Amino acid sequence: MTKKVAVINDLSGLGRCSLTAAISVLSAMGIQACPLPTAILSSQTEYPSYYCYDFTDKMDYFRQEWKKLGTSFSGIYTGYVASVCQIEQIMYFLDTFQTADTFLLVDPVMGDDGVTYDMYTSGLLTAMKELVARADVITPNLTEFCLLTDIDYNSLQDPSLSIQQLISRLKDAGQTLTKDHEKKVLITGIHFTADDGVHKIGNLLLDGSSHFLSAYPCCNGSYSGTGDLFASCITGGLARDISLTEMMQTAGSFLEKSLIDSVEEHVPVNEGVNFEKYLYLLHT
Repeated sequence: MTKKVAVINDLSGLGRCSLTAAISVLSAMGIQACPLPTAILSSQTEYPSYYCYDFTDKMDYFRQEWKKLGTSFSGIYTGYVASVCQIEQIMYFLDTFQTADTFLLVDPVMGDDGVTYDMYTSGLLTAMKELVARADVITPNLTEFCLLTDIDYNSLQDPSLSIQQLISRLKDAGQTLTKDHEKKVLITGIHFTADDGVHKIGNLLLDGSSHFLSAYPCCNGSYSGTGDLFASCITGGLARDISLTEMMQTAGSFLEKSLIDSVEEHVPVNEGVNFEKYLYLLHT
């Protein structure tokens, strides 16, 4: 039987991100994506103009109806949330559907490049920490990891720091996220210069006392939705019992090819990457 994953995220008509990314990736991996929208947008929020319909007061109808039908999920994956109220709705959802056999992946969307997004508040951070505490896997970028662990983002931007020193600092900070509930922390979008002078971008898995870094040469351009695509790949891997280290490498290759293609085709960054033609990489 096809496994089901509940995906709690926004739906953007333009900009290849959030639910558009998750449904595509999970479907390519043979997983049934069951979307629960947090908001419906004409386009993702980096566009100069967009319409947004807040779905907060409709979210619980999904929970109630799915409960009536006796629905169960192999996994639950949460992405962008716009308010504390939405996290409260997600908590109700978890109380209903999260079991010992249901993994929870939380992508704690709050900011990037040291800057928080418009919806960010201290209250949202507090609520996000509570949600993260229930997760089995989290996929913060470096900015979000710093917010969750209360460390200074700028302290990690010292160019004299080697990648080994940076990893050591991240491992120390990551212990605060696992003290109450064992979880795997997968930090995305870490920029560094390798020993051979090549500028790379990597994803770092912190798993107890061990770690694993998967890195690729940087492409010119920063496209929306790449974090959503990566988290969706990891979610699919969890549903299929693929090891995180293997799935990180597969996802990295998938994204690298999509990014290179998008740069060559001069795709506007707000449109996201040309990932559709590379979904075949996720079939196996």
